[in-house]
Amino acid sequence: MEDFSHADRYLRAKKRVEDIRGFYGNLITYLIVIPFLIWLNWRTTSFPWALFPAIGWGFGLLMHGLKVFGYDLVLGRGWEDRKIREYMSREEF
Repeated sequence: MEDFSHADRYLRAKKRVEDIRGFYGNLITYLIVIPFLIWLNWRTTSFPWALFPAIGWGFGLLMHGLKVFGYDLVLGRGWEDRKIREYMSREEF
């Protein structure tokens, strides 16, 4: 395991907290906007157009959550950290 300085650990922890805050902000906004759109859809037309933003935004929210909480489906968990360590261990970039 790498030996990170206190400043490095602090910056990584701060970024993680900011990422989590961003996800929860996105989730709260989704939970406010989508019900409003569903209500608006119900009041104006019989075509269920509110499903499109609910599904699209919901998929984006799912991907955001997977990234924030460490489930990278494409490159695997910890890929970015491994690549950073690999490049830092080389003498030249």
